[in-house]
Amino acid sequence: MAPRPASARKRVRLDYDERRQLILDAARRLFCQRPYSEVSMADLAESAGVARGLLHHYFGSKRDLYLAVMRELIQVPTIPLPDDASLDAQQVWEASVEGWMRLIESNRELWLTAIGAGGTGRDPELEMILDEARELTAVRALEALGIDVASAPDELLAVVRGYGGLAQETTREWLERERLSRDQAGALLRAALPALLEQVLPHVLAADGTGG
Repeated sequence: MAPRPASARKRVRLDYDERRQLILDAARRLFCQRPYSEVSMADLAESAGVARGLLHHYFGSKRDLYLAVMRELIQVPTIPLPDDASLDAQQVWEASVEGWMRLIESNRELWLTAIGAGGTGRDPELEMILDEARELTAVRALEALGIDVASAPDELLAVVRGYGGLAQETTREWLERERLSRDQAGALLRAALPALLEQVLPHVLAADGTGG
């Protein structure tokens, strides 16, 4: 019997992780192009070049596959920290914001999909995934500012989380609605968090929280 062509052997021997990543990549492309409700398992299988049964074998359901895609999406981008000991705290923050914006530019569709997630309706597991990403971004922002996260008060982290919401809308105004230029978005992002910490946070800490 003649040996099978090398290409056929390669297709058969595609390992578990490679096949799983192939499906994830195809699903990510579709979910970036269309709302969740408009993507079917048949569409996902066709895009990945696999049978529907294989999708169920790897991910169980469309929702499970969507959540797996979202877990990947939220990892890109996070705030990069420059590796340069000669920079002062302000320069580190400005370099971090610039690096973050470059990552967003190079992952534009993924970013807009991630921050616009929620087409499945109120989904506690999706909310948990997104919340973990927001918390990580807040921690990275504090690190970029040279603030010791371990000793930071809860109110400080809460204010930075609030800044995270502003940052997301700023990127939409820049990339999607185009009401801000890149330079304007960068100026807002660089100035807003230091201003919040210097001018707003003291008022938050001084408030007694009783409503009286």
